[in-house]
Amino acid sequence: MVSQDVALFDDTVKANISYGRPDAEMDEIVAAAESAAAHDFIVSLPDGYDTRVGERGAKLSGGERQRVAIARALLKNAPILLLDEATAALDAASEREVQTALATLKRGRTTLVIAHRLATIRDADRIYVFDKGNVVEQGSHEELLSLQGLYSRLYALQLVDQGGLNKAEIVDENDEAIVSA
Repeated sequence: MVSQDVALFDDTVKANISYGRPDAEMDEIVAAAESAAAHDFIVSLPDGYDTRVGERGAKLSGGERQRVAIARALLKNAPILLLDEATAALDAASEREVQTALATLKRGRTTLVIAHRLATIRDADRIYVFDKGNVVEQGSHEELLSLQGLYSRLYALQLVDQGGLNKAEIVDENDEAIVSA
């Protein structure tokens, strides 16, 4: 799970990344951190991967905490992945790098994505749009935009105001997604 409110322990960066795989080799930890766009900031810390992050990761910024959590998920390589606002605290450049890593991570596994930005799910093969508990639309991003229905309206709103619309996506091993309006 990668969450907007990241759960880090008062331990080292290395221990936090390898939490799901305590037997991981250092080169695997570094590779996961590089894929999560975290390696550069980690090596700039006073003790690099051996830097203690403080209670709940208090010594790191929100974006740094999220990148450590993404590195943990990459290293764990679990069959089911939950991404809850996984890139919300990242700047645009870091988000692009991390989205590339997440695209690789999502392949071949069931993924649940909760995001404020519909751009996060636009590459899914199939999106199901729910309104008040009912499926009201389904299709690819392009198909849903052409319907000019709820998804299209929500997407247009986000182009104008990148504010707080909650959207969710469930992607299975066939890259089918669900969006909740």
